[in-house]
Amino acid sequence: MKKVLVMVVLVMVSVIVYAFNDKAETNQSKKEAIGNGKVVVMNKEIFLKDVFDYEKSKKWKYKGDKPAIIDLYADWCGPCRQTAPIMKELAKEYAGKIIIYKVNVDKQKELAALFNATSIPLFVFIPMNGDPQLFRGAADKATYKKAIDDFLLK
Repeated sequence: MKKVLVMVVLVMVSVIVYAFNDKAETNQSKKEAIGNGKVVVMNKEIFLKDVFDYEKSKKWKYKGDKPAIIDLYADWCGPCRQTAPIMKELAKEYAGKIIIYKVNVDKQKELAALFNATSIPLFVFIPMNGDPQLFRGAADKATYKKAIDDFLLK
């Protein structure tokens, strides 16, 4: 009986230790996610904290420290699936210069409505100063690079 009790205690301690370690790693990866050359999956909470808090202000004021692109997409959208690898490549190429976010319009309906995303893919180019510009539809990598260089990094 003592062996069984000791085993149960050991299993419970192991589970608790694993849970705390896993949570710490998840929080660390969230801190590293912004601007590290990867596309960041965005939800409303991230948008309000890092981009623009539309609940507190009606006048656009970008909160980020680097220009950004928001890719509004859906998993079922063919053109969205074609542009996803391009956005990943651009995130790597422009790491440290811009941040690329992606928003699933089926899961984040409020953010989709904020940008009037009636057709996808929809890209929101957000410069450090000034208003964001919308780019509707899929394009090739060179088109996105030109928009980044001429609009976001000028």
